[in-house]
This record gives sequence, C-alpha cells and structure tokens, in this order.
Amino acid sequence: MPRRFFPLFLILFAFFCTAATAPKPLFRDPIHDGAADPVVIWNRAKQEWWMFYTNRRADLAADDPKNVAWVHQTRLGIAVSKDGGTSWTYQGIAKIPYGTEEYTHWAPDIIYENGTYHMFLTIVPGTFENWNAPREIIRLTSNDLENWKFAGQLALGSNRVIDPSLYKFPDGTWRLWYKDERVHSHIHVAESPDLEHWEPKGAAITDRNSEGPKVFSWHGQYWMIVDMWKGLAVYHSTDGVRWEAQKERLLDAPGNTPTDRTFGHHCDVVVRGGRAFLFYFTHQEGPDEVNTLPHSAQRTVLQAAELGFAEGRLTVDRDSPLHLELGKPR
Repeated sequence: MPRRFFPLFLILFAFFCTAATAPKPLFRDPIHDGAADPVVIWNRAKQEWWMFYTNRRADLAADDPKNVAWVHQTRLGIAVSKDGGTSWTYQGIAKIPYGTEEYTHWAPDIIYENGTYHMFLTIVPGTFENWNAPREIIRLTSNDLENWKFAGQLALGSNRVIDPSLYKFPDGTWRLWYKDERVHSHIHVAESPDLEHWEPKGAAITDRNSEGPKVFSWHGQYWMIVDMWKGLAVYHSTDGVRWEAQKERLLDAPGNTPTDRTFGHHCDVVVRGGRAFLFYFTHQEGPDEVNTLPHSAQRTVLQAAELGFAEGRLTVDRDSPLHLELGKPR
C-alpha cells in the first residue's frame, strides 16, 4: 500500500470498527406498539433528527379481523435521535389542531421551505370499523416541528386520497404524489408553485395498485418507491414525470434478523453524503409473534437499511449491519 494512503486507510478502518450499529428493530413504539409509515426530518432548532410515524393501536386490535378500528383514531408518534440516527427515543405525540379526538391521522410527509416546516397529512374524519370511509390530505405549518397550525385541505378531486409524498424540482415546481383509492388505487400526482395551490395532473403510474409513494433524487435521477404489500416496488425517471419500473422489488424476501422477517412496508428515504438510508416498517407475524402479547401479529416496528446502487438498479441488504450516519445538515 502506498505510504500516502496508509493514514486514510487507518482512519476508515477505525471508523467502521468503532461506529455504532443500528439495532433491529430501529424503534418500537412504547404506547401501542404499532409504529408505521415513518418520515425523518432534521430539527434545525434542536439539532436532532426527528421521526414522525403513524401509531396504530395494535394492542387494542379487535378479535374480529374485519374490525379495523384499531388502525383508526391514531395519533402521530414522534421519536428523536441525538446521535445521527443510530438510536431513537420516544418523544410524544404530534400536536395536530384538526378535527376531534375521533379523527384519524395517517402517513405524513414533512418538508422544510423558507423557514417553515410543512406537514402534509392523511385525515380520516372519524374512527371506522371498516375501510369504507372518506379520506383527505391537509397541510399544516410549524416553526419548530412541535406546534402546528392548520393551513388548508388540498383540493385533489377525490375524497379518497392518502399517503402524500413531496419533492421540489429545479424549476421551483413542487410535486405531490398520493394514492387515489377512487381511481384503481393508482399513484396520482399534483403540482404547485407555492405549496398552497395544487393542480391534479392525473395518474403517475398505472401498471399496479400500490400506496405509500416516496420520491427522492439519487445517482443523477429520480426514484419512486411504493408499497405493494409484497415488498417495495421501485421506479426511476429522468424528469420526475415519466416513470420506468424496476423489475426487482425491495424487501420482498424475509430477513434473517428477529423483528425483520416480513415484507417491508411504506418507507422514507434520507440521502446524506452520497449514501441513501431506507426507513420502513414490518409486521411481527410468524416467528416474531409473541404469545404473551395480545394481537401480536398486528404489532409493527420501524427498521432501517442502506440502499445500494448497481447497474442502474436500487438494491438493499436488510441483514447487513447498518452504520447509520445521518450527520448534521448545513
């Protein structure tokens, strides 16, 4: 080895030997044990990473599998990491000033723009025992990620829309992807110049029904990952408008680590320093069910893994030890 490279080699070797490995699961909700649909964002004031998530009431699930009230009347949980994403602690419940206590909060996305945090949140106006209920997407704003103000409901031409995901393009246009259950459960898209006024543009992908879209940029192109309940489907695009499906899915084969042996669901992606980290949730079915816990199979936990990129495709090894280093954004 050339002498000039030896010190760098030692530094890298020491880093990977001493860097903490993220646990499996990454986080488990201490209230209802139903953490799902994570979104990760940097809290600029507190200099911490915050993770908002749907908190399903898994411990209160009914014995009748057709009764889904336990996935309604949910409040967004918050977990906080002070070490760059390796460890997370429960912070509490997001203060969402909308509706009544019976309302349901699902699957948020949160972005930061010009000094303000914007949350786009799925609302089900009540607590329902079946899936036949209206759903809407609202926008809230905050200066600190703790205190939120209602900023309006999005007019998307449907009363059955869920799972928003946002991305700002170089020309300043915002796009919002979401599932429209009225139109074959396809992923649709809307555009806005200012995060307030939205124009629906129709279906973004139509080759399958899916939910939980996540759009991000990495390796010179745009990516969309969607939950198809048999792993995560992947699409790529050069313009964010026309999407091409990747043949291989992510997290569609069981992992070998306890709590991470079922399909991966509804994800977030954080790109930092050239690396991309996938946050997702898993059910605790099969070998991970705990007989001493009621409704163990309905319980869900949050996980993380690093995305790979090879020959134009996204890959992931959910069993590989994860050195989760989100760092501090500028």
